[in-house]
Amino acid sequence: MASKKSKRSNGNLKRAAAETSTVSGEQDTSKNDQKQTKNDSKTANESKRYNFVVRTVWTFIMISGFFITLASGHFWCVLLILACQIAAFKECIRVTSISSREKNLPLTRTLNWYFLFTTIYYLDGRSIFKFFQYYFIHYRALNLVASNHLFICYCLYVLGFVFFVFSLRKGHLKFQFGSLCVTHMVLLLVVFQAHLVINNVLNGLIWFLLPCGLVIVNDIFAYLCGITFGRTKLIEISPKKTLEGFLGAWIFTAIASVILTRLLTPFTYMTCPVKDINTNFFTPLTCDLNPVFLPQDYRLPPILFEKLGISTVTIKPIYLHALNLATFASLFAPFGGFFASGLKRTFKVKDFGQSIPGHGGITDRVDCQFLMGSFMNLYYETFISEKRITVETVISTILLNFNEKQIVELIKILNEVLYSNGFLSDKAYGQLSELYNI
Repeated sequence: MASKKSKRSNGNLKRAAAETSTVSGEQDTSKNDQKQTKNDSKTANESKRYNFVVRTVWTFIMISGFFITLASGHFWCVLLILACQIAAFKECIRVTSISSREKNLPLTRTLNWYFLFTTIYYLDGRSIFKFFQYYFIHYRALNLVASNHLFICYCLYVLGFVFFVFSLRKGHLKFQFGSLCVTHMVLLLVVFQAHLVINNVLNGLIWFLLPCGLVIVNDIFAYLCGITFGRTKLIEISPKKTLEGFLGAWIFTAIASVILTRLLTPFTYMTCPVKDINTNFFTPLTCDLNPVFLPQDYRLPPILFEKLGISTVTIKPIYLHALNLATFASLFAPFGGFFASGLKRTFKVKDFGQSIPGHGGITDRVDCQFLMGSFMNLYYETFISEKRITVETVISTILLNFNEKQIVELIKILNEVLYSNGFLSDKAYGQLSELYNI
């Protein structure tokens, strides 16, 4: 009996010691887990702080670079847009396509770039020839290139199409045709819209800067209103976007449109279309102002006349146009960003690239800007643009479309008209007649 009791007592002691050891082990594990959690939390906070600093620094770098480019002139603004255009194309192709190197199809990547530069030459070349055609008439080779621009572009595109057919390989046909479709889709959504933004720059820097500023203001206040008042989710693809932030940003963007317009319109550097490629902020730029920048009288509806006692108000039409632009920047331009978010989710990537530390890729920054810029160009051509005929455009049209014999015939006619209306003396008329008869 004593032996049994002794064995039972020893068993209880061992069990108690084991339980004590287990509890002690659990406490040590719990302490280690707590230390690890604290370390992870500390590391996460440090990472967030570092990312915030990097993001802030690069934000100031981008803002400073943008304003320096803006002051440098239209030419440098066009180069900036071209650089963003090419970078966005590269990022979109990289995200949406499997690397052609993995499939041993180097020509696929080459053709992507070939179609890009052919499209840029067609779209942006046409704009450059239009705005600076007066420069090309002094050089015969450039004159021939400008006058046959459309045909040259078509030949270049067909050449790329032929190369694509020659590059087709069995076992890779689905990938190659898919890559061709993706390339053309990106050309439409990125390159074509960026081309319209370049047209905005050439039409006058206000048509470039104002829509850019409205998109930035809208993005900022959508975030601020969202974190302050946001309750209702706006769209499934972007769960952080709220209806309250969306509508609140519209109000603040409308206010900002009036302020930005007031700040920009006094400067002819902003309101005049470009004529000289060397123009910058420090060189004088003059033009006949578009009527939208001049005060006009507007008759108020009878109901407002009865309440206010005022029949008309005088205002510059540009302010009304700015409110329309603010509406598009608030209600439609953000969907360019939503589209980009959906594309990133489809291909399971966080950002389109890492070209801007703390911000992702170029596409992440310009996804809304391209949509806004294309709307601005179409709005300008529809409601604002004036179709003016200038001496430069007439001369350029003549030199691009007439041969030497037709030009001499035109000079004869102009000589006769000027002489018959008394603008030329007999001596001057005789000298000019001798010149074109040589």
